[in-house]
Amino acid sequence: MTGYFKTLVVVLGIAGLISCKKDEQAESSFTAEVVNIPDTTKTNQFYRGNRMPLQSSVFIKLPVGAVKPKGWLAECLSRQADGLNGHLGEISAWLQKEDNAWLSKDGSGAWGWEEVPYWLKGYGNMAYIMEDQKMIEETKSWIEAALASQREDGNFGPKRFGEDGTQDFWSNMIMLYCLQSYYEYSQDERVIDLMTNYFKFQLEIPDEKFLSKSHYWQRIRGGDNLYSVMWLYNRTGDKFLLELAEKIHRNTADWGKRDNTLDEINNWKETREGTEWPDWFGDLVDWHNVNVAQAFREPAQYSQLSHDKKDLEATYKDFKIIRDHFGQVPGGMFGADENARPGYDDPRQGIETCGVVEQMNSNEQLIRITGDTFWADHTEEVAFNTFPATMMPDFRSLRYITSPNMVVNDDKNHRPGIMNDGPFLMMNPFSSRCCQHNHGQGWPYLIENLWMATPDNGLAAVIYSPGTVKAKVAGGEEVSITSETKYPFEDQLQFSIHTSSQAHKEYPLYFRIPGWCTKASVKVNGEEIEATPEAGKYIKLNRDWKDGDQITLVFPMQLKVRRWEKNHNSASVDYGPLTFSLKIDEKYIEKRSDETAIWDSKWQEGVDQAKWPSYEIYPDSPWNYALVLNENPEDSFEVIKKSWPANNFPFTVNNAPLVLKTKAKQIPNWTIDQYDLAGELQDSPVKSSEVIETVELVPMGAARLRISAFPVIGEGENAKNWE
Repeated sequence: MTGYFKTLVVVLGIAGLISCKKDEQAESSFTAEVVNIPDTTKTNQFYRGNRMPLQSSVFIKLPVGAVKPKGWLAECLSRQADGLNGHLGEISAWLQKEDNAWLSKDGSGAWGWEEVPYWLKGYGNMAYIMEDQKMIEETKSWIEAALASQREDGNFGPKRFGEDGTQDFWSNMIMLYCLQSYYEYSQDERVIDLMTNYFKFQLEIPDEKFLSKSHYWQRIRGGDNLYSVMWLYNRTGDKFLLELAEKIHRNTADWGKRDNTLDEINNWKETREGTEWPDWFGDLVDWHNVNVAQAFREPAQYSQLSHDKKDLEATYKDFKIIRDHFGQVPGGMFGADENARPGYDDPRQGIETCGVVEQMNSNEQLIRITGDTFWADHTEEVAFNTFPATMMPDFRSLRYITSPNMVVNDDKNHRPGIMNDGPFLMMNPFSSRCCQHNHGQGWPYLIENLWMATPDNGLAAVIYSPGTVKAKVAGGEEVSITSETKYPFEDQLQFSIHTSSQAHKEYPLYFRIPGWCTKASVKVNGEEIEATPEAGKYIKLNRDWKDGDQITLVFPMQLKVRRWEKNHNSASVDYGPLTFSLKIDEKYIEKRSDETAIWDSKWQEGVDQAKWPSYEIYPDSPWNYALVLNENPEDSFEVIKKSWPANNFPFTVNNAPLVLKTKAKQIPNWTIDQYDLAGELQDSPVKSSEVIETVELVPMGAARLRISAFPVIGEGENAKNWE
């Protein structure tokens, strides 16, 4: 049974709590238990979970702003505010206010599709979290315009209709996220009114004209519309919303269907020359990277209404299918640049930055639906190892495609090595139209989901990073819990509880034990708890918490070498939640952004080119190494702990506070190929007559040039020459 389906069995088969103590405890005493999920028979009194008949919420999202980042995570958000996302309104043509359909009451204007809400989704939430009044006012100017744009029939936003007369609802789906965040921040009831009237409008549209196939993106991504309908239902209880939820699911592309024909799969399609279409290609309704990362969760979303285990199972299967065929690589993502193509599954294939942040968003929603720690583990894998390297360290430019094995970042056309035709590997603030606007949701959404409310009026730490949560617990008392840590770069997390209330406040706190951690320890006020933490479950600590109480988690990190048998038996190296890449000296060359942008890029007149340059990155040291592994592979590495960077930003080659040293040999025949990419891997073990060298590996998220899937050196008749 695969790891994916082991976690699925836990979600589907566990109906209660697993207690490590059999004796009943006095009501006010301290208890520690290992549980699979919180008790979902209870209802949180302070935060909106699912109403009947929806499946009970396992975890409940806290309002935006309830969680504040600290440490390195606060530094990331600060850089984002000072960088491209914080200043995109000065650059992007789609965000200019003149003739912008998102600012028009009647929905007309030259600029009016996904770009504004994509950007606002991250920018607005960043503003609320940082309590930056200037950014909040800018956010409100767009929100107010969206609210004012609602027409008599309930429709709102830009008018986008196809030649067949059907509406394209896709960009409104994104704006609904922005409106929900604004409501969480402001409690402005106009949001509820707009959404109610808008969804009544959608309900009246005949099925044959709703989420029409003539508008590609909306049909594939209907799960985002479904998400907002369920969000509103949980606040109003209006029964018509359940009817609309059924309608949305009925008209959305079927992500549970496994026998799709090529004609039914509407993404751009291509196979490698000489490769036939494999039977398994029909197992997904779409193979566009962002569509998969964003829309695979739709069956699980719908399962909250259907209560059908097959719907939830479909989402797990979708996740597995894309990774079985294109995700046999480190970093948590898969190769689809921009569509997954049979015959192109090497670690040099990449993922869009949009795909990365949408995967994180999907995972965060799935944590709340299922409680499965697998989705939290995977969120950390993507957030720590893939996302940071999609952009420059100063967050002022980004690239469309990022790959696990990537040794050039330039403005060349790498097709067909990379599917897209153009400079899709360039760090360019004017370019990568969708990712340029959409990347900003990554860190704010992660911050919002570090902590979640539980049905029993408690709190759960589900994703780990430094920060502070402030929320209501027990009988309504407000508590603040601060996490002091450099995780994932260290194994200890220190939680401090702060409350000014002297009232009774017994409530549970849940802490996720990562699936990779087999020897976790938990202390409360310096005392080791009696329960033994289990990987892939939660520790539930219940007591009358006092101001100043301390909880200490230690997740001892162990080295692990993963072998990717389906990808030339290559190897990757993990240390706890971090994956490591070869340390490659990076040579940065500044270029003009207008001269290196993708063809569909547009920027505002008069933008300061010098202020927003682009960058090529080239290797300034050898990269073509194969690992020399000992009989016990994990013994091949030395862990070096370095000083923490003074600027609090660990995601660069020189700042990385953890380094691995190991033995390796160069492979002279492994070179840049005819497409100006790192040559594709060949089967390991491989031979090399080169001398053994000591090389350094750095965290994958710190490496903008990287080899993360390594060949492995071998001897004897099983080893092969690199051709």
